[in-house]
Amino acid sequence: MTVSVRVMSAGDGYMYLLRTIAAADGDRSLSTPLTRYYTAEGTPPGTWMGSALPGLGGGRIASGDEVSEGQLQLLIGMGRDPVTGAPLGRAFPQYVSVADRIAQRTSGLDNGLGMGERAEQVAQIEAEETERGNRRAVAGFDYTFSVPKSVSVLWGVADAGTQALIAQAHHDAVAQVVEFMEREVAVTRTGYTAADGAVAQVDVTGLVATAFDHYDSRSSDPQLHTHVVVSNKVQTVLDGKWRSLDGRPMHAAVVALSEHYNAVLADRLTAMLGLEW
Repeated sequence: MTVSVRVMSAGDGYMYLLRTIAAADGDRSLSTPLTRYYTAEGTPPGTWMGSALPGLGGGRIASGDEVSEGQLQLLIGMGRDPVTGAPLGRAFPQYVSVADRIAQRTSGLDNGLGMGERAEQVAQIEAEETERGNRRAVAGFDYTFSVPKSVSVLWGVADAGTQALIAQAHHDAVAQVVEFMEREVAVTRTGYTAADGAVAQVDVTGLVATAFDHYDSRSSDPQLHTHVVVSNKVQTVLDGKWRSLDGRPMHAAVVALSEHYNAVLADRLTAMLGLEW
């Protein structure tokens, strides 16, 4: 697929973003005509996108504005407004680590146990908690939009003008798919899951996202792609409250998003360059 998704965790999850996505997938400087004028590790700075941006910082963030490290830390790391620092709804939940859960359970074992029996129960606790793994609060979703390999090859050997047209077609396709996500996929949930309650999916004002363009793969092959990091924080249309995205449709839609992106990209490139598929 040309679109993939990775879940980003709260807390230090944004550090992954800074180390890889925001900095560059690879460590080498690029030198193609399209990217030579960029100075930040060969890639352009990240930019804001999404229809929900007017709800942040009193409207002081607009689509296309550059993303700063401090803004990423506030939004992705802490779930706060990237301008004012105000909480966007409830704080990210805190989960107990595997090591702490093991320590809590083993400390409650009967002191009268023999060494062999105690060791057996400790081993069982460790196995159970390790299997459960660490649970982390979801801060966002990293959607990677990659042009098909044939397009990357064409982009890699083309002149600067053709490269610019290919990149424009790619960006147009990404923007259209994000709009589709906002219109057809993104929802939040409200209500309670208790026996007497109910949960409903409700509409949101849009998405808050950041986009980072990259131009090669980790193996330094030409690979035009964009990381679109969608914040887990969304604002409901009904009452204006900030809640979390319902992650289930975000994952379920990946194949449809990929096919939609492919179709739009092919249409744009055919119109611009007369390519056949």
